[in-house]
Amino acid sequence: MSNFETCKKCGAKLCTDDIAIYKKMVMRTADEFLCIDCLAEYFGVSRKAIEDKIRYFRESGVCTLFR
Repeated sequence: MSNFETCKKCGAKLCTDDIAIYKKMVMRTADEFLCIDCLAEYFGVSRKAIEDKIRYFRESGVCTLFR
């Protein structure tokens, strides 16, 4: 069952950026998601690194997930 509301690991409320970056970096067809903090832990990077990627994709204007 799809869960677009809460992180599948910690239960934190998700925002559109959480969902978009998960789809971009993990699986485009996902129906369960990690929040930015859990995604950063999953990849072994800082939260800032994930936020920088979000900013990059948004500013590039190419990725439809970040419009």
